[in-house]
Amino acid sequence: MHDCIPSLQALGSESHRLLHGRGGMFEGLEHVAIDWFAPVLLVTFYAAKDENRSLIAELVKRARSNSEVSAVVVQERHLPKAPKKTVYGELPDQAYASEAGLRYHLALERNQNHGFFLDMKPGRDWLRSEAQGRRVLNLFAYTCSLSVAALAGGAEAVVNLDMAGGALSTGRKNHQLNFAQETCQRASYLPHDLFKSWGRLVRGAPYDLIVIDPPSNQGKSFYAEKDYPKILRRLPELLSSQSQVLACLNAPHLGESFLTDLFANYRNHGRLPSAAGFDDHTPDAALKCIVFSPS
Repeated sequence: MHDCIPSLQALGSESHRLLHGRGGMFEGLEHVAIDWFAPVLLVTFYAAKDENRSLIAELVKRARSNSEVSAVVVQERHLPKAPKKTVYGELPDQAYASEAGLRYHLALERNQNHGFFLDMKPGRDWLRSEAQGRRVLNLFAYTCSLSVAALAGGAEAVVNLDMAGGALSTGRKNHQLNFAQETCQRASYLPHDLFKSWGRLVRGAPYDLIVIDPPSNQGKSFYAEKDYPKILRRLPELLSSQSQVLACLNAPHLGESFLTDLFANYRNHGRLPSAAGFDDHTPDAALKCIVFSPS
């Protein structure tokens, strides 16, 4: 098992996944993810296994011999509230994710999600490349990493909608971390439930680029099989004939055909590649990001 553990050499400043056990490419480590957020190593367990303790011990041993690593944090996603614990070193006062010259606030000291999803890098790259002079609607914006990427690509305006006001507050800070005030003013934030705020979005339509990146299943707020089709039924109200849609879904039990069937009446421009480090034995179970436009 230790042969599969990353060496922790030349980690660099760019955030990236070091081991994607959930992709099924590393036997015995299907329950493990290891991410690098300089100078912090984040180890995530999705199941309690006897070998977890020895894996942590080996990572801490390697971290001690690498001056790039100041802390090792372990998160146990299989436990209630997904607690985190620092098992080596000390966390910096503020941790950041770094990607393509941009930075994003991280909450490595808090339970649950830390605020940044590495596997969405291809989506951020695509949006940055397409955003110049365009108006963007970012649905399920969370901490607004896609909005930051869009503004970095020259977007005229970005509307970020998410019902979690706290996440949007972090999103605002992410914009302030990367841009001057004048640029930050091109982003707006709507802490609302999508299905209760559709009229407000329609009044701002049409949008040139729309990102749909919902949670796969999140209690009563979003259930993919039931709620994604609701979005599709009203999506034309937000589009022009020249609009593009980046439709995303991270639900292992729903394959690519779930999205392509929903968008059967749209032109399919193809699925974005997976992020580096996220190789998956079953690609249909991995994050799916597909670009569509009106036919």
